[in-house]
Amino acid sequence: MNVRQLIERYNAAWNAQDLDTIHELHDPDVVFHNHTAGERAEGAEAVRDHIARIFANAPDLRFQTRDLRNGDDFAVCEWTATATRDGSRVEWDGVDVFPLRDGRILRKDVYSASHRPRALPD
Repeated sequence: MNVRQLIERYNAAWNAQDLDTIHELHDPDVVFHNHTAGERAEGAEAVRDHIARIFANAPDLRFQTRDLRNGDDFAVCEWTATATRDGSRVEWDGVDVFPLRDGRILRKDVYSASHRPRALPD
């Protein structure tokens, strides 16, 4: 699987809230760092638990890829997320930066506008 296919599979697993596939694509030393939310988890099990909490808090969270750029050992993905917050549908934009090691995701650094989501029409 090439880098683009890896990230496309990873993004599809996020949209399916498929923790097993996400976990499988992470390096054992993975770091998940959401810089906007001030959230950081280190190590495959801690990251799995952190993502499980994200899914529990936002069961309808979905991402639409706007652009995906990659090299041999990294990818950068621009996306728009949608979810329900406080009973209203919202969306926000963001970027994930993925350094890779041995064909697996070593880090996921998230930068987003989640603190200022846009309201979606009902």
